[in-house]
Amino acid sequence: MEQQLKSHQKLTKTKILKRGSFTFIGAVLMAVGLEIFLVPNRVIDGGIVGISIILSYLTDVKLGLYIFLLNIPFFYIGYKQIGKTFALTTLFGVAVLSITTTLLHPVPELTEDLLLAAVFGGIILGIGVGLVIRYGGSLDGTEILAILFNKKLPFSVGEIIMFFNLFILGSAGFVFGWDRALYSLIAYFIAFKTIDIVIQGIDESKSSWIISDQSKEIGEAIMARLGRGVTYLNGEGAYTGDEKKVIFCVITRLEEAKLKSIVEEIDPSAFLAVANIAEVRGGRFKKRDIH
Repeated sequence: MEQQLKSHQKLTKTKILKRGSFTFIGAVLMAVGLEIFLVPNRVIDGGIVGISIILSYLTDVKLGLYIFLLNIPFFYIGYKQIGKTFALTTLFGVAVLSITTTLLHPVPELTEDLLLAAVFGGIILGIGVGLVIRYGGSLDGTEILAILFNKKLPFSVGEIIMFFNLFILGSAGFVFGWDRALYSLIAYFIAFKTIDIVIQGIDESKSSWIISDQSKEIGEAIMARLGRGVTYLNGEGAYTGDEKKVIFCVITRLEEAKLKSIVEEIDPSAFLAVANIAEVRGGRFKKRDIH
């Protein structure tokens, strides 16, 4: 019993170290994206960071100070609404971000080309933010604010965040000029897509539903050629009343093309539906543990 307890404590410390390490790396990457690419070219990000960039430009106060001060209320809100671990991870990440942006401020930008700055700044920033979110934290209080408004407004969290960011990015047009605001939209879109890839991974899971008269052959081919388990479900056509076998299986994004090829090869007239899955646990499907 004592040995199991020590093993559990060791595992917990390992998880804490892993979470702290990737939060640190993510915050540093976001600072690099900001100070080396976006801020020197007056291209901004959305959320609290975007507001901080505008205020820093108008008042000549360090960007890192604004990022930390404006996020303080959200540490408490995050603690109350989401939990202690999330709040502490966010506090650590924002502190690292604030310090790193201050240290990098004297470093000259790598390019004065606005498109290159928006593209590469968005990619690096997106990787950083994605890492922090993937390991249980946040670098911006906008998400927490959106969760609170979501409970009182008939809009999703994503829609509320989008509204906030469009307002902030629009404000950049009055401060930095409308060309900079448009480049900021490019950087924001690229960062948004990069965050999605980092959180879900290249091997993002997908569910597939296949209805075919050759369901047995297709199922066996999927198991043999993809190495994925399948489940046969009994179905009935509403129009014809015919009994149908429905194949259900979970694959990765990289296996989607191969699955389509298998189905097309065996039964070109088969019905195939593929959808994204947020999370997969248990069964024979192996997926990396990120916690």
